[in-house]
Amino acid sequence: MTWEMLNGVKTYVPNSREELIEYVFENKNILVAVNAEKIEHATELSKGIINRNIGYPDGVGAVWALRKKGHKNVEKIPGCELWLDIVQKYHDSKSFYLVGGEEAIIQKTINLLTSKYPNIAIVGQRNGFLKNQREKDALLIDIGLKRPDVVFVAMGSPKQELLMEEMAKIHAAVYQGLGGSFDVFTGKVKRAPKWWVSNSMEGIYRTIKEPRKRVIRDIKILPFFYKLIFNRL
Repeated sequence: MTWEMLNGVKTYVPNSREELIEYVFENKNILVAVNAEKIEHATELSKGIINRNIGYPDGVGAVWALRKKGHKNVEKIPGCELWLDIVQKYHDSKSFYLVGGEEAIIQKTINLLTSKYPNIAIVGQRNGFLKNQREKDALLIDIGLKRPDVVFVAMGSPKQELLMEEMAKIHAAVYQGLGGSFDVFTGKVKRAPKWWVSNSMEGIYRTIKEPRKRVIRDIKILPFFYKLIFNRL
């Protein structure tokens, strides 16, 4: 699969979700969501994390940037949907390990998954609050013992990616960072209605709903769109 550098961020160019999923299973790597904010505010730390792994276009800004580079067929792949695509495709043939969220959220997530996919093999789970090194070490040991095919970690960036890299040194698998996807999946957080999502306006909807939280963030990524328009990424 081809890729492009966007402000020093290595971003893969999948033409479909299926292509991305097949690629990551072939290479046993970490899926990292890339959006306008991560491209514009890339640091040496964040660049390193993404460039060592598989950065994919999770946000419309990343999609637009790749299209400006000539990749007209690139598809936006929201991480909150991608992990469920993986579950649907492999629920009866792969094993899964889930990390992240509050205890009640991770339990509800597992209950919903097992209800929909009775044959799913969830070999391990824990909430996303690792209080000390001892708890993290116990998690890493468990990953090594259980050896899941797929590990989902919902803790926010870059914490989740750094943890997944530690896990990957112990056990090679498909890893994906999910941020708040368990909250969305369980209904704790409401996603934008389908029309806003299908018209690439989910970010605008979220700003309307959470102006205090989102407006400053949106202002900070305005330079990204300037660079995008004038081909400076």
